[in-house]
Amino acid sequence: MVGQNRPMWDFEDREDWYTRVNVAGMAPVVAVPTTAGTGSEVGRASVIVDESDHTKKIIFHPRMQPSVVISDPELTLGLPRGITAATGMDALAHNLEAYCAPGFHPMADGIAVEGMRLIKEWLPVVVEDGSNLAGRAYMLAAASMGATAFQKGLGAIHALSHPVGAVFDTHHGLTNGVVMPYVLAFNRPALEERMPRLARYLGLPEATFDGVQSWILDLRRDIGIAHTLADLGVTEAAIDELTPMAAADPSCGGNPVPIGEPELRRMFLMALHGDMP
Repeated sequence: MVGQNRPMWDFEDREDWYTRVNVAGMAPVVAVPTTAGTGSEVGRASVIVDESDHTKKIIFHPRMQPSVVISDPELTLGLPRGITAATGMDALAHNLEAYCAPGFHPMADGIAVEGMRLIKEWLPVVVEDGSNLAGRAYMLAAASMGATAFQKGLGAIHALSHPVGAVFDTHHGLTNGVVMPYVLAFNRPALEERMPRLARYLGLPEATFDGVQSWILDLRRDIGIAHTLADLGVTEAAIDELTPMAAADPSCGGNPVPIGEPELRRMFLMALHGDMP
């Protein structure tokens, strides 16, 4: 924004609004990630809260892609256990939703499944021992891989998480981790073929949808991720406000099952009460 004359919201990721940017005024970007989750170091956008209406908005321009990235795992050694776990779940959400998104993109699928394998192997390690440099390096790689893969699409995990974070000020990765198994359960009819392939690649004991779901539930428990949205302070009274916000989120378009307000409300209630069909 240092070289722009228009308000930031004029550059929201809508239609061709990015063409409003004065490209000559854009500063070069050198990205130095200090968490292993979002993968913004390989992205072309920012997610910023508009405090006037408590919505998260995407500010986008192709030239926002960093020209230099320094992924130094030593810079993540000081992350507390809780932030390590929450950002790791963000990386998992990116890889998982990219893999589940409909459409043909085998390169994104390949990146996503290997990103999930790295997370399966190393996230519990670095949550338990934050000084494990190899684990920190692999988690940085998995985060970058997730953000690369989700060019294929995201889904209802992010559609639910964005408004909860904006209204209740919850950590994005933590919120993703909370809603993840409920969204996966809702999307099950579209994933019965895809999940066994993922389970086999991850080396899970049971190469089925239930095998993947069990792994995610066990991982959440082991690294201290809350089980329900109620645990994050979300109330049932807020669902009426959150549902239309989720329906307006651009992540909805990448969900493997078509979704609107009724489906999103159902998922919110599942995640609020801990209902797992």
